[in-house]
Amino acid sequence: MCGRFAFHAPRELVAELFAVDAPAVAPRWNIAPSSRIAALRVGADGRRELAALHWGLVPSWAKDRAIGARLVNARAETLAEKPAFRSAFRHRRCLVLADGYYEWRVVAGGKQPYYVHAASGRPFAMAALWERWQDPAGEVLESCVIVTRPAAGIVSAIHERMPALIAAPDYVAWLDPANHDRAALEALLGGPPAVELAAHPVSRRVNRPANEGAELTAPVAAEA
Repeated sequence: MCGRFAFHAPRELVAELFAVDAPAVAPRWNIAPSSRIAALRVGADGRRELAALHWGLVPSWAKDRAIGARLVNARAETLAEKPAFRSAFRHRRCLVLADGYYEWRVVAGGKQPYYVHAASGRPFAMAALWERWQDPAGEVLESCVIVTRPAAGIVSAIHERMPALIAAPDYVAWLDPANHDRAALEALLGGPPAVELAAHPVSRRVNRPANEGAELTAPVAAEA
C-alpha cells in the first residue's frame, strides 16, 4: 500500500525529469491522505501539467466526498472492474510524484516504519488515477488514488504491497487519455519494479501526520 510519502524535489529537477513546466511546490516529508498532492497529467490543451489533487478519490457519481477517505489506494489487479476506478483507468490516468514513501513492517514491538526511495536519490512517479466531482452547490473537487501492486524486490521483505511505479519511457503511454489498450496498460503496472529502490528504517515520529521535516527520512536502528 502507500499511505504516506515525501516530495521535496526542486522545481528545476521536476521539470527536467518529467518534462513539465513545474510550479513551485512546498517541500513536504510526511504527506498523508486528504492532502493536496502533486500529480502529473495531460491537460485539456493536450500538454502535461502538474496539478494539485486531493488524495482520496471521489468518483463522479458519489453522493458526497466522504467516500474519498476510503479510496486512497487502488489495487492494480482490479482497476478495470471496480466501479470506482474503471472509468478513470480508461480515461484519467496520472502520475503522483514522490521522492520516497513510507511503509510499516510488523515487528515484535509493533510496526517499524521504513523509508523507501530510489537508489539514485531522484524522485519517481507512482501510477495513479484522477476524477472530477461536483457537489450540489457546484463546487468542483479533483481527486486521485494511488495504484498499488504486489510487492517485489526489497519491498517484499517489508510489506506485501507497494505503489506501482512507472518508468520514464512509459510516461507517455500511461498518461495518454486516448490510450485504451487495457492489456498494455496493465503490463506497465507489473513485472520488476520500474525503479531500483533502497529502504531503511526511520523514526516512529513519522506515524503522526503533524510531524514534518527532512529528519523523518533519516536512518535509525531497526527494531527486531
